[in-house]
Amino acid sequence: MVLPKRKQNRLESYDYSTPGYYYLTICTQDKEKFLWDSEKLLEGKPVLSSAGLVVERAIRDIPAHYPSVRVDLYTVMPNHIHLILQLMEGEASPGCPSVSTVIGQMKRVVSKTLQRSAWQKGFHDHVIRGEADYREIWEYIADNPRKWTEDDFYTP
Repeated sequence: MVLPKRKQNRLESYDYSTPGYYYLTICTQDKEKFLWDSEKLLEGKPVLSSAGLVVERAIRDIPAHYPSVRVDLYTVMPNHIHLILQLMEGEASPGCPSVSTVIGQMKRVVSKTLQRSAWQKGFHDHVIRGEADYREIWEYIADNPRKWTEDDFYTP
């Protein structure tokens, strides 16, 4: 039996350790909703569950593990997260880790802390190309919690 070939997630022959901006979406295992306490917003913001707080801490800690990586924006949704990462290169931090290395480390920290497999395999990525692209993605991430019921990953 021949299995269908899995869709390629990454741009072919693109170096994902190239300095620049990356938009990432990472889904929970089986898209299970466990990162919010409820699906209601408090003063326009989600109330994160204890697992959601672990995820938020892991995201905020990325620059401590990788000084050449900056988290520009993120949001924790009930069953996925969105991030804009900036990979930088400079004298203080020569070379950049790959996006896969950064995300893999963050996912391992969360799963180990929660003592469960928290994430789906892989992640969705988009290399941000220009200021207009960046602004559009920024607005999407910032508005995503308010538009949860319209989200592609929403399940009742």
